[in-house]
Amino acid sequence: MFERVFVTGGAGYVGHVLTPRLLSRGYKVTVYDALYFGCRLPNHPNLNVIRGDIRDTAKLAAAFQGHDAILHLACISNDASFELNENLSKTINYDCFEPMVLAAKNAGVQRFVYCSSSSVYGVSDSPNVTEDHPLVPLTLYNRYKGMCEPLLWKYNSDDFTSVVIRPATVCGHSPRTRLDLSVNILTNHAVNKGTITVFGGSQMRPNLHVEDMVDAYELMLTAPHDKIHRETFNIGFQNHSIANIALMVKRVVEEEFAGGAPIKIVTTPSDDNRSYHVNSDKIHRVLGFRPKRTIDDAVRDLARAFRNHLLPNSFEDDWYYNVRTMKKLGAT
Repeated sequence: MFERVFVTGGAGYVGHVLTPRLLSRGYKVTVYDALYFGCRLPNHPNLNVIRGDIRDTAKLAAAFQGHDAILHLACISNDASFELNENLSKTINYDCFEPMVLAAKNAGVQRFVYCSSSSVYGVSDSPNVTEDHPLVPLTLYNRYKGMCEPLLWKYNSDDFTSVVIRPATVCGHSPRTRLDLSVNILTNHAVNKGTITVFGGSQMRPNLHVEDMVDAYELMLTAPHDKIHRETFNIGFQNHSIANIALMVKRVVEEEFAGGAPIKIVTTPSDDNRSYHVNSDKIHRVLGFRPKRTIDDAVRDLARAFRNHLLPNSFEDDWYYNVRTMKKLGAT
C-alpha cells in the first residue's frame, strides 16, 4: 500500500469527501489547492494543506518529493467555467499538465491518476459509449480534458503507473457542495423553489454519487499495476435523460418533505446538445468496481442537508457556484 498520497484540488467538491476518507484509511495526505473556496478539511496530524497554483511547476515539483501517488483533480471545472477567461482555463487545465507529469516522475512518484471527464465524448447516439469511442468535445473544457490524456502516456513506465479515469457528472452532498451540477441544481430548485425547470430534457447524461467517486479513487491507489497501467476507465453507471432525472428529484424531494406542495416541472427548449450514454463495463470487468449508491441517494442526502440548514442561502451565496466565485475573486 502507498503511504503518502498527493491530491491536487483536494479542497474542492470531491476533495472534501476524498481527503477525509484517505486520512481515515491511514494515508498521509498532502492537499495542493488554490483554495478559491476556502478549506473545511479536518485538522489532522497526517494532513498537510499547501495553498498553491498548479501552474507554479517549481513549487509543485518541490511539494511532490517523498510522495508515492498523485491523484490529480485540480482544474477549472465544468463547461460554464469557460465564461471566465479562456486563457485561465487553458493554462490550468492543459498547459501545465505535461510539466506536472514530468515533475511527478522526476520526483520518484510511482503512480499518477488523472481525473479526466466523461464529457470528453460530447455527443453520441451510440447506446454504449465505451473507452475507445471517438472524442467529440463540444466545449473547450471537454477538449482540454481529452488533450491531456495522451500527454500522460508519454511518460509511463514500469515504475510510473499511469491511469486515466473519465467520471460522470458528480452529485450529492459534500462539505463543499456545488450547486452548479445537474442533479444538485434540480434538487436545490425542487426543495427551495418548488419548481424544477428542465432545459430540453431528452439529453442523456451519466451521473455518479460523490461517495462512489471517492471509492473509485481509493481503488486506483490499491489496484495492481498490471491491471490499470496505461488504461482508461469510464465511471458512470447511472445514465438517465435530464427529464427522467427531474422526475426522480421530484419524487424523492416530495418523499423527504412529506405534506408539502407537489413539485412542479416546467420544460423549456435548450441549445445544450451534450448527450451520451456511458458504458462502464470495463472497470467492473477489470477491477470489480460497481457503485454502491444511486441518484436517489444523492438527492436524498441533499434534501436532508437543506432540511437541516447545512446549505443556507443556496441561491444567493456565490460559494456554491464555481463560475460565480471565480468571477467574484477575479481569478487570473
